[in-house]
Amino acid sequence: MAEINSSAGKERNSRSGFLCATILFCAAFFALLFTACKKTAEKPVLRMVCNANFPPYELVMDGKIIGIDPDIIREICDRNGYQLEIENMSFGAIIAAVQTGKADVAASGITITEERKTKISFTDPYADASQRILIRRETTDFKLENLKNHPVSVQEGTTADMFVQKHYREPERYKNIPEVIQSLKTKKVYAAVVDQEPAEVEAAKNPDLLLLPDPLTSEKYAFAISRERPDLLQKFNVTLRQMQADGTLKKIKADGQIKYAGDKNAAVDAGFWEKLKNDLRINFIDGKRYRYLLDGFGITMLVTVFSILAGLLLGFLVAVTRSTHDLTGKYTFFDAVCRVYLTVIRGTPVVIQLLIIYFVIFGSHNVSKIIVAITAFGINSGAYTAEIIRAGIMSLDRGQIEAGRSLGLSYRMTMLRIILPQALKNVLPALGNEFIVLLKETSVAGFIALEDLTKGGDIIRSQTYNAFLPLMAVAVIYLAVVMFFSLLLKKAEEKLQKNR
Repeated sequence: MAEINSSAGKERNSRSGFLCATILFCAAFFALLFTACKKTAEKPVLRMVCNANFPPYELVMDGKIIGIDPDIIREICDRNGYQLEIENMSFGAIIAAVQTGKADVAASGITITEERKTKISFTDPYADASQRILIRRETTDFKLENLKNHPVSVQEGTTADMFVQKHYREPERYKNIPEVIQSLKTKKVYAAVVDQEPAEVEAAKNPDLLLLPDPLTSEKYAFAISRERPDLLQKFNVTLRQMQADGTLKKIKADGQIKYAGDKNAAVDAGFWEKLKNDLRINFIDGKRYRYLLDGFGITMLVTVFSILAGLLLGFLVAVTRSTHDLTGKYTFFDAVCRVYLTVIRGTPVVIQLLIIYFVIFGSHNVSKIIVAITAFGINSGAYTAEIIRAGIMSLDRGQIEAGRSLGLSYRMTMLRIILPQALKNVLPALGNEFIVLLKETSVAGFIALEDLTKGGDIIRSQTYNAFLPLMAVAVIYLAVVMFFSLLLKKAEEKLQKNR
């Protein structure tokens, strides 16, 4: 009886040791993942967020975010001893970034409204603005009342969005102005409503579009600052008044109208191959725009590889915990926790998980967006990997565990040397498919302003107003990587079949 009790005790200790070792290994991995070196700057850093598809106020050129707003804020930083950092994200996220402390100031031609005042503080106005209508020149029968019966495109979250919805109809909403303009040019909508100065820039770039003279609204632009930063708000207001008095503000805006109008990239009246050659030059060669794809590809692969590793570790831990509970009835509490994790992660979209981790969990912490993306995709992949591995473990004959134990192997050694090698071999195709799905899922990383491969294609589109070539280039790169992974997976399966 003593020998039996001793054996049972060793088995329990072996299981506990196996689980603890796995937990410690995963904890060590995530501890290393979140450890990052902090940069020390000679000056305090002011973090600015904007939607850099809003010329002449914000745009990307030669890999840098430039425009009237960055120039104004850079002057404010110089006068107050700050070092400026600028991030590019969707317009709908920039106010949330300021609210959650991800940024100190937001700028993208933000109009002062009573609704926005309840969420953030506004500086003194620095520019007058209005909403203008763009139509195709071929639209000869345009009437304002037609906006009630025909689709109208706007940038989501803007005052154009609010105005059209209130006075005319539910608009067609797009993430940025280039997409709004593209929808109009491709006849997806009847008209587009855009802020005045960007509308003037777009009309100059696109001779087939017509800017109507009468404005729909009268507005003022201001910078958005958190309501919890009255000190920063005061510095901005004092400096803006000084810049207004000494003429600096007027000069920056006047110069910006000329410098940041952007390339017109007019269509070439030539044959198919000549036009294709010209489009390739504009989209990838001019301004070295191919770098957006190269840099984005590097970030995509970095996030994918480390997310796969994180997902494997987390999935392995959850799979072993649940399998041990199913086989022995132990670890009831941990099994319940794993079930909740699987239900929540598999029941919600990955993009929602990404936004929650970025804006809520890490809302008050300045964590690298790459770390945030790896965490989100790793946690998401871990849920699916766990069930794949668990299915492989549970598919094996239970007698193999009993055989291993009868040969004197501990529970841990039985799992490591007998069960897991067979389980992983059986589920390798499913794991490979999960890795391929994960690679493609990372395309939503742009929602947190991470400039991955898809975001790189979006930046090119925003500069050239050509949707076909940038999107095709991104699609071809993804396809090539998936085919490469599929080939590696096939080779691995063939090798396992030979060693069976």
